[in-house]
Amino acid sequence: MPDVITLIGVGHVFDIGARVKAAIAARTPTLVCLELDRARFQSLLDRPKNGMEGAPVMYRMLAGFQQRIADQYGTAVGDEMLAAARAARDIRASIAFIDMEASTIFREFWAQMTLKEKVKLMLASFAGMFTSRKGVEKEIARFEEDPQDYIDAFSKEFPSAKRVLIDKRDEHMSGRLRELSARFERIVAVVGDGHINGMSRRLADLRPEIVRLADLRRAPEMTLRQDGNEYTYSFG
Repeated sequence: MPDVITLIGVGHVFDIGARVKAAIAARTPTLVCLELDRARFQSLLDRPKNGMEGAPVMYRMLAGFQQRIADQYGTAVGDEMLAAARAARDIRASIAFIDMEASTIFREFWAQMTLKEKVKLMLASFAGMFTSRKGVEKEIARFEEDPQDYIDAFSKEFPSAKRVLIDKRDEHMSGRLRELSARFERIVAVVGDGHINGMSRRLADLRPEIVRLADLRRAPEMTLRQDGNEYTYSFG
């Protein structure tokens, strides 16, 4: 069993890379786990060159929706994952990709959804094209007030999507962390905040430390230096 497992909840559309890096550096893990598969990580690295070339249509639609929101925060989708990878490199920690393969996720996601869910999702994605930053902040506030209630509401609207996009991935990533905990002393896992409740329940016997997206976004700032690298982060 590792000395410490830390689950850091992030949002893929927020400019929180510096705080993610500092949170990792402060814990000096021997392993940093990312909510990615190897192909998605490579896509993030190649993004300026290849964009979304070759990605499934629904994946491109959802990614485009996320990027439109990220633009309002002056960042790019997935920058927090790249920041986590850089933090691992800076402290010479290993990196593990613990999520299911994107192709598997979206194949199962699309196959299991009913026609009604597919239509509702497409309409929601289209409406999301016109979402303002104020609208995003309102939704985030609803989520942070009661994450489980928010996820339950999503489950009522999109039960098949919730099973694949949240439940199945929670189970997969928690299982990967259990396997890796036998080999690594200190683990930090950076995952979407919507996975924190499910993963923390599945890993309850390991008593993981939990850092929520709200902690990262609202914490008073201070300067942290690690091996010559300067980060901004504090829980105040």
